[in-house]
Amino acid sequence: MARMMAGIDVGGTFTDLVLLEAAGDGVPARVRVAKTPTTPENQAHGVMRAIGEAGIAPAALDLVLHGTTTTTNAVLERKVAKVGLVTTRGFRDILELGRRTRPAAYGMRGEFEPLVPRERRLEVTERMRVDGQVHIPLDEAEARARILELREMGCESLLIHFLHAYANPAHERRVGEIAAEIWPNGYITLGHELLSEFREYERGTTASINAAVQPILERYLARLRSELADGGYGRDFLVMNGNGGTVASRLVAASAAKTVMSGPASGVKAAAYTARAAGMADVISYDMGGTSTDVALIRGGEPEVSSELQIAYGLPVHLPMIDVKTIGAGGGSIGWIDAGGILKVGPESAGARPGPICYGRGGTRPTVTDANMLLGRLDPEGLLAVDAAVTRGDVEAIFQAELARPLGLSVDAAASAMLTIANTQMAGAIRMVSLARGHDPRDFALFAFGGAGPMHAGALAAEMGLPRVLIPARPGMTNALGCLVADLRQDYVNTVNRPLDEVDFDELGALLADQRARGEAANAEERGEITESDVRHSFDMQFVGQTHILTVAAPEGALTRESLAARFAEAYFERFAVRLPEIRAVLVNANTTVIGYREPVDLAALADPTGRAASLEAAVTSRRPVYFADAWRETPVFSRERLPAGADVAGPAIIEQMDTTIVIEPGTTARLDDIGNIVVDVPLAQPTRRAAE
Repeated sequence: MARMMAGIDVGGTFTDLVLLEAAGDGVPARVRVAKTPTTPENQAHGVMRAIGEAGIAPAALDLVLHGTTTTTNAVLERKVAKVGLVTTRGFRDILELGRRTRPAAYGMRGEFEPLVPRERRLEVTERMRVDGQVHIPLDEAEARARILELREMGCESLLIHFLHAYANPAHERRVGEIAAEIWPNGYITLGHELLSEFREYERGTTASINAAVQPILERYLARLRSELADGGYGRDFLVMNGNGGTVASRLVAASAAKTVMSGPASGVKAAAYTARAAGMADVISYDMGGTSTDVALIRGGEPEVSSELQIAYGLPVHLPMIDVKTIGAGGGSIGWIDAGGILKVGPESAGARPGPICYGRGGTRPTVTDANMLLGRLDPEGLLAVDAAVTRGDVEAIFQAELARPLGLSVDAAASAMLTIANTQMAGAIRMVSLARGHDPRDFALFAFGGAGPMHAGALAAEMGLPRVLIPARPGMTNALGCLVADLRQDYVNTVNRPLDEVDFDELGALLADQRARGEAANAEERGEITESDVRHSFDMQFVGQTHILTVAAPEGALTRESLAARFAEAYFERFAVRLPEIRAVLVNANTTVIGYREPVDLAALADPTGRAASLEAAVTSRRPVYFADAWRETPVFSRERLPAGADVAGPAIIEQMDTTIVIEPGTTARLDDIGNIVVDVPLAQPTRRAAE
């Protein structure tokens, strides 16, 4: 079927668009791309501008899929709605007391400001027990008075969060009914509806984030719907959630907190989709941008999902999200020397303004991008978005004064040391998602994207022992592609928190059936997009007396006490290499994921076959000295668009394209696969046990 779909990702600096034109009837699909500056004052303007730059009218689009940073940025910048909280008497300070952690683990000072200040956290007489029985009845008159009080304070959004509402939400529901009668708008968040999970603090912070960003997200989506409709777009669009799935924009604002990490999730989703198409089920996605690096683990073609995200200190978000680890190492990370004379890189970044020195926007401090330029990896003449020309001598002078002279090194050695330190920090993030969870990183390929990722990927893979690097056709557009390939997905969590031998499996089955029905109803809003559906059940489990939790998939066949116990025992042994048959297992949470799969996307369309050179030599655009390890080497520079099909490029080499530069390290070999990816083979020091088997 002929269709035209646009995947649009709004980042902090740029808004990216990948437009897929599927002609149908066996005709190859075509792709157009656009990159425009993000418009923070109204992100909808940047989205509409990107559609225009792609040369298409909104009326011609069959579907728009959108990833946004609206909610994440609102929380981080504290540009949120004014929220009022109604909670159980005696528990107004839970959001502030937290878990007795500190902003600086080894420091004596630190500040934390909850999203809802104390004067807007009001208490109501009511109390549920942990088993869901009513301990103190709800005082409805008092609840009504507190809601009116918050309304008079000028609160825009209302949060109702009662103790143990996950076990019995009756009081939350009743106060929600009262609020619906007197609250001036529909921005009312009931904690149990967003997350029916134990732990009052995490459930409360998650709900407070939802209440704080719901009006902001709803207004933005309404503006975008209006502008698209004015352009002739005749249907709803889909919004990317942090779990890697999409939801109709009319529904997503009700659970606005689920869009936190929408952007990073879309990149990981694209990595998983592309890697599967390339025949690689196990990869580590590595997205290096200007300010930070995002890393995630993908096993069996599926990203790891976690409910333990903390968006900022004191603000955990306990919703299923793709598990992305972020560190402050990017192209704009600044090199500096500490009081002990040690070279450091980041976490401070030059950002977009003033940016790296070589961008000519007023930057005066050495960055990773500047180091790459000094070492010949980046072509100073090919940099995008340069405001004023800066000579190599200008950059060298700053490196000499700031780093080389104090360290007693040459400028080349200081720049190389910066890259080594940045790579070491990024390798640490890879260890966090692999070794720290019992996975051998050598069993995975490295999927490198982002503007800076392909420059560092080869060195990272060599350091970590990863056997190959996969670089997609459009590394700088990967997040927009992730929106385009994402399926519809709904996740639900309900706390059971009972020893497994005390669980009523009839009640558990009814709970799972209810979760499934809710997910299928939500996906039904876009049933025309779904070609196939899948329902997955899983359980968070632990042993009595332990705090760490393992998530295990539902056993195949009938769900019984014995089959679930066996599945948990195997998962525990795989993770910790020990069996504990004498300790009782606890079923903490029951989880259900409902996925509506969409039509597959032809990734080969991302690589334009026209313009390919007849030979590898004809794809060489220049040669220049590039610094590797501790020496300069004359290095060929290739145009990626001109690489012939099936080309093999032996390192050292540089491959350039519009949205990134790829560094092929000495001793490695790069080849172009059938769908336009570049696969870099990295010699291993020793084979892994799994590879040997």
